[in-house]
Amino acid sequence: MTTDYQKQAIGFLKETGTTFTSTFKTHDFYFPEDKETRDIYNITLKNDRHRYRFTFGQSIASAGKHPTAYDVLACLQKYDPETFEDFCHSFGFDSDSRKAYKTYKAVMKEWKNIELLFTPEQIEQLQEINYPPNANQETAPV
Repeated sequence: MTTDYQKQAIGFLKETGTTFTSTFKTHDFYFPEDKETRDIYNITLKNDRHRYRFTFGQSIASAGKHPTAYDVLACLQKYDPETFEDFCHSFGFDSDSRKAYKTYKAVMKEWKNIELLFTPEQIEQLQEINYPPNANQETAPV
């Protein structure tokens, strides 16, 4: 069943000329704090501007189901994290933490790829693709 959220993501991909591919990689721990294993996928977003490949840890509750374009687009970094200090302040990280800095670097890498894939106007559209209120948001690209 295709939801309005999925239709929004599919429409965005079509409008931006972006292809989305998802390939199962493994079932393993994904996040450092994971207590359970989850399905991990190789994701590729590609258009005439750029190709971005990354891994995506699917929600544990969605084991065995390939992530949809909506699942992935809703998790992408859609805003410039700015400086490390800004990032820590915005997301509640300790600026004296190596783990926080590692997370910041991963988020910055993702943001730079988003900037290469999409125009500023398209990024504004991407910002509208979010998880609905109270949704399980435990997945994220790394």
